[in-house]
Amino acid sequence: MKNLILILLLLVASQFSFAQSDETSIKKTVSNINEFAPIGWKILSEAKGDLNKDGLVDVALVIENKDPKNFIVDKERWGGDTININPRYLLVAFKKANGVYELVAKNTKFIPSENSQDSPCLTDPFGQEGGIEIVKGVLKVHLQNFYSCGAWEIYNFDYTFRFQNNSFQLIGYNHFSLHRSSGEETSTTMNFSTMKMNYTSGMNAFKDGGKPKTTWQKIKPRKLLELNTITEEAVDAFEY
Repeated sequence: MKNLILILLLLVASQFSFAQSDETSIKKTVSNINEFAPIGWKILSEAKGDLNKDGLVDVALVIENKDPKNFIVDKERWGGDTININPRYLLVAFKKANGVYELVAKNTKFIPSENSQDSPCLTDPFGQEGGIEIVKGVLKVHLQNFYSCGAWEIYNFDYTFRFQNNSFQLIGYNHFSLHRSSGEETSTTMNFSTMKMNYTSGMNAFKDGGKPKTTWQKIKPRKLLELNTITEEAVDAFEY
């Protein structure tokens, strides 16, 4: 029995080790931010600003793998016959007094790839309307779900992170939707500093004189989400 348990533990450990090794290693400190992109990767987007109130200009990056194996040919795909499912990493680094940049946060799952095998009509969520920016000491991440077929809605997602309690925590979230046919708009805003949220409906992009209705409610107390581990599903859980 003991031998069986030992074998099972070894199998679990080996699987965990394999999963970990699937993630590309990122340098912890660099003198030039371009060094955060390993060989075979590129910097897709960058934002600069002071994130920890020390007067130095920090940096946030989104890097993307360029592995040819992740460019998949699908001749039956609507809108093009090749999809790019290369992973993207979100990185944040603090600038030190000696000019070195120190990696302080990394998320390997949060920024979607350019295309999705499960949603072939979904355009790049981080493309034309997405991005990252540093404004007034906080990091903002913008994503958009736009479907070229199969859906009429456009969804915008805005995430706001602040460095506090020695980590980057999600302090704000906004979800906006637009129906391209009817013009109907809705918006959900969540403030994790006050633990309150509001939902607004009754707006219309094509008509004047609408009567927007906003309802407020409290968010159930939970541990704040951190940039290192955040997922879209985890944010959605706060609404219920």
